[in-house]
Amino acid sequence: MIVDNLTNATRYHTLHPLFEKAFHHIEKLDMESLEDGTTELVENRLKVAVVSTAMKPAAEAKLETHEKFIDIQLPVTKAETFGWKSLSNLEESETGYDAQNDIEFFRDTPTAYVTLLPGEFVIFFPEDAHAPLVGEGATKKIIIKIAVD
Repeated sequence: MIVDNLTNATRYHTLHPLFEKAFHHIEKLDMESLEDGTTELVENRLKVAVVSTAMKPAAEAKLETHEKFIDIQLPVTKAETFGWKSLSNLEESETGYDAQNDIEFFRDTPTAYVTLLPGEFVIFFPEDAHAPLVGEGATKKIIIKIAVD
């Protein structure tokens, strides 16, 4: 997991061939007038979704993992807290891996929490179980999905 401010995004361009393209796309967005929807920048490899949704208490946020995609998540309208736990320490799958949707949910409790403000981002790799949307009320966020290979 990586947490940082968008002003430092160029530091991470070399971690994956599509990170630079993803962050350049984010730089061009007008955060004040974002509309919900998904933009596929590279077919089956890079997509950016703007989502308006409700947040929830930490006890209701489920840890999830993805095998095929890296997640980059950015809160847009308000702070968002994320739970985290290493994949190697997960013990209790709730659903089993859903290959079609590239997701598996777990009953485990996060070992750490991080709160991001608008203008910050988090990168979750396949080894990072994460529980997003911890907080109160409605929020708007950006979720970037980047194919691992």
